[in-house]
Amino acid sequence: MSGTTGNNGTNGTNGITGTEDTRRPVVVVGSGPTGLLLAGDLATAGIAVTVLEKRPQKISNLSRAFVLHARTLEQLDARPSSAPGPRSLADDLEAVGRPLDRIGLFGRLTIDLSTLPSRFRHLLVLPQYEVEKVLRRRAAEAGAEFRYETELAGLSQDADGVTIEARGPKGRTESLRAAYVVGADGMRSAVRQAIGLPFPGRSVIRSVVLADVRLAEKPPTLLTANAVGDAFAFLAPFGDGYYRVIGWHRGRDVPDSAPLDLSEVKEIVRLALGRDYGMYDARWMSRFHSDERQAPAYRVGRVFLAGDAAHVHTPAGGQGMNTGLQDAANLSWKLAAVVGGHADPGLLDTYQAERHPVGRAVLRSSGGIVRLAMAKRPWTLAARAALTSFLDAVGPARRKVAGQITGLGYRYPAPRGAHRLTGARIPDVTLADGGRLYEALRGGRFVLITPEPYEAGAGRADRLAVARWAGDRRTAVLVRPDGYAAWAADSAAPAELEAALARHLGPTA
Repeated sequence: MSGTTGNNGTNGTNGITGTEDTRRPVVVVGSGPTGLLLAGDLATAGIAVTVLEKRPQKISNLSRAFVLHARTLEQLDARPSSAPGPRSLADDLEAVGRPLDRIGLFGRLTIDLSTLPSRFRHLLVLPQYEVEKVLRRRAAEAGAEFRYETELAGLSQDADGVTIEARGPKGRTESLRAAYVVGADGMRSAVRQAIGLPFPGRSVIRSVVLADVRLAEKPPTLLTANAVGDAFAFLAPFGDGYYRVIGWHRGRDVPDSAPLDLSEVKEIVRLALGRDYGMYDARWMSRFHSDERQAPAYRVGRVFLAGDAAHVHTPAGGQGMNTGLQDAANLSWKLAAVVGGHADPGLLDTYQAERHPVGRAVLRSSGGIVRLAMAKRPWTLAARAALTSFLDAVGPARRKVAGQITGLGYRYPAPRGAHRLTGARIPDVTLADGGRLYEALRGGRFVLITPEPYEAGAGRADRLAVARWAGDRRTAVLVRPDGYAAWAADSAAPAELEAALARHLGPTA
């Protein structure tokens, strides 16, 4: 579906005219990074998608997220840029962000990212709005329809689809009909509330202060973070001369609505970092509280949740935006396959089976980091010191922590008796033609890597790319569009290979 040109930009409309087709395969509610990646993937696959966003059409600079981790960069490397040449979305973002090849934890432990088993041996520091710019442009160019200043007013579903009540900027409500709906509308998700799902959990840290300021002195490191006694502070650059400051003090447990001035921010930063770097010219300040919550289900019938609508956690480790983007990468190709008639709707059940455990693990890891960072009692300080010493001395344990934070260490459940690679992330490899696996994935198709030549056939050419190993490896691997192994065999007879392709890609015609 082509987008509607409105008065606030290409493929955007400020209102609901009542004259448009009210049937579409997928409606995405929310245009943060998760919703934008999902919409762009669907539109690129030829699936008509409409995005509802209650905010006006503009990219906000009030970002909380500041890093992209290696696994997210790999996912974005599997998506082509709209710029000329063989570029990817990851290349576009690498051009504006700044790499960091190590993470400091608890003031004593350093996680070295330069040895990651990835093309991206670093995290990328850049504000969330830069990610949104790139993803929004891609989705719009692919034909996604955006309806700004439009919010979800109600939702009901039946066996054939979902009916959405959408309220536009003038208060007018229209019913839209979709085959599937994805709620990517944040922590206070209207979609989650409409389908009656609870959001169990609790507030972990209250009265966290946020400020965007200029600094008279440049910090010695790209990201600066430390906890001393009752205070914690974090500094990250926007790239425009301003820095985001996140601070917390155990003794200042006040409501989010309590007034905040720059002197309080400075004091917290001085306590945690030893100096305030001469901060001045605050263009924005606020308080917030950090929650740990997860919906019990990511799917109810034809409605899905992704990103912060499904899970929220502390900002420790910078995993929030990354987890949401990986939710989108997991769900988008499955929706495209089902809507396109190439897969059984049961495929969509695997979204819950694969992503819910990852969300739970992220809650545990980020929560553990922040609790250890805020340790005060003697026994918790001793536990932190012991863990730090253990990780510093034991390489495999340190690599496991790096895998959890960067997302490289997660794998998905595999059927009993499946090959050891099934469900595993497949790292980028050089192929026989000199290209890379993640370049081959840019077509949004499965990629079959085989030791012998194989002809995909015209009936599957739009869903399957075929490549050969650059070396003498004999394993055949069918790589999903999101870079995980759908099937693998050390030696597969032609009939076994055909059965695997039919199972995962559908019939040839």
